Amino acid sequence: MKWNLLMAAALLSLSTFSQKSKITWGDEFRLRRGSTDLEVIYADKSGVYLQEGHLAVRSYFVIGGTTRASATLVKLDKNLTELYRSDFNRELKGKEFVQFFVVQDRMFVFASDYEKREKTLTIFGAEVNKNSGELSGDWIMITSFQKEEKKDDINFKLALNADSSKMVVISSIEGREKNEYTIQEFDKTLKPTAKPVTITNEFDPKTFQLEDVLYTLNKKKILVGRIYEYQEGKKKKDKFLDFANYNIRLYDEKGKQQKEINTNVNGRWLNSTKLVQEKNNDVVLAAFFSNQRRGKTIDGMLVQRINPVSGEVITTSEKQINHSLLTGDPDPSDEESDEKESRAERKERERLDKIIDEGDAFSKYMRFQNIFYTNDDGLIVVAEKYHHYIYTLRSYASGTGTSPARWTSTTYSVYECGDLLMCKIDKAGNIGWMRVLPKAQREVIQIGYSTGFGFPGYFDPSNRPFYAGFGTLQTNNAIQILFNDNPRNATVTQPGQKIKSVRHFGKSDCFIIKVDVADGKAERRMFFTNADVPTSMPRLGSVIGEDMYIIGKDDRMFGKSKIAVAKVTMN
Repeated sequence: MKWNLLMAAALLSLSTFSQKSKITWGDEFRLRRGSTDLEVIYADKSGVYLQEGHLAVRSYFVIGGTTRASATLVKLDKNLTELYRSDFNRELKGKEFVQFFVVQDRMFVFASDYEKREKTLTIFGAEVNKNSGELSGDWIMITSFQKEEKKDDINFKLALNADSSKMVVISSIEGREKNEYTIQEFDKTLKPTAKPVTITNEFDPKTFQLEDVLYTLNKKKILVGRIYEYQEGKKKKDKFLDFANYNIRLYDEKGKQQKEINTNVNGRWLNSTKLVQEKNNDVVLAAFFSNQRRGKTIDGMLVQRINPVSGEVITTSEKQINHSLLTGDPDPSDEESDEKESRAERKERERLDKIIDEGDAFSKYMRFQNIFYTNDDGLIVVAEKYHHYIYTLRSYASGTGTSPARWTSTTYSVYECGDLLMCKIDKAGNIGWMRVLPKAQREVIQIGYSTGFGFPGYFDPSNRPFYAGFGTLQTNNAIQILFNDNPRNATVTQPGQKIKSVRHFGKSDCFIIKVDVADGKAERRMFFTNADVPTSMPRLGSVIGEDMYIIGKDDRMFGKSKIAVAKVTMN
């Protein structure tokens, strides 16, 4: 009888938690052949809108042809059943698709066109009728960029301002003696609201990487850049670029530098930052710092509230991170039986384990992912250990008969997504609770080439990783965190507990963590298993209103990929 009562209580507790979070999967559908990505971009009372990117033929030659980026707009109804699929190949003829974008409930499609002879890149926009999925007007020229030299690179990004009422185009022309950044604002009819603002700095383009741009409500611009310095390698002639410090500057509405925010606070060096601003709120800067200029670990966390008009720091919160919060390395025991690894897979996993250059949770790879404003004028900060690196394996095959010997190179892109750190900061700047959730995810993708520093810049379009990482949704009194994990980690909520790593996400479970805003108390439950649905991608989830939409995708070696969209509702 006692056992029955305990079981009933446990089931009631699980039922209560599950009633507060619900996931609804729509019907599976197929991507067109050659599709490159799929993203939920918007939702309203009539349905959900998805952007499906793909390639289209630009022109044919006698043998072969050239391709351009194109896209399809997919609309699902409230039950996530497909309503229409609009292919814009004809409308985009002669142009490169950029993206769909929504400003104040109005949807637009953007495209670019490069005139090689004039060395000019032009951006166009056209409004889309959301009911029919067809263009409701002609193409409008938004802006254009002029190259001075053939080697110049033009990058641009569409974003919303702090209260999402305006569209902002941030562009960069790189390859010159100094990088140049232009910021332009447009209203919901795509008309400019002010003259473009151009910003330059004194840094060598090779040593400056733009990481973030914040366009404030009063038209101020805050640029966050990573500064690198040349260091000598093992050989005297070898040199490499090593991260030195952040550069954060505030510019007025005309582009004049107004203030440089000190990133060397009390003898400490920032090595990861994030800036946010919501309507009627101060700008918030969150940063991890090291006590040494090139420290390999994080020694503390800094949060500043900044006046968006003057750039003056209002409050500064600083907390040394106690390394007793650190977790150990993921437990490798029984991983062969867990994942049914082949001998080759196990050998490759062991090789990767040796490549990892940081074993501590609070390494220099800890990065801020989300900052939430709370009803009591406080802040919730969420960070994750994130490390992306690339390695190449070379294999030798001896010749046989008439076949010569040859070397084969295979390059892999690895994403390590580790522990989560969550922290509450009150209105006065005091740091209240801090919680660490152990997590160990690894996503490996075979690629053909590698570029960059391994740190995504501001204009980086990559959506990787797909299945690792996490998604967040804020409710009235809690932060809901969704991520894929090894089923054996179902009870892991505290540092020091043994954790199993997850590598084969199709066999993982998706867990939901409810973190109480007031005291940081965390409840963990298994939300659904990826074995029964297309493998979910919580990190790429889109929060629209009070709901989150996530996409599940299973790639098949033979046949088309299996795709479905799900709606996560918190009651």
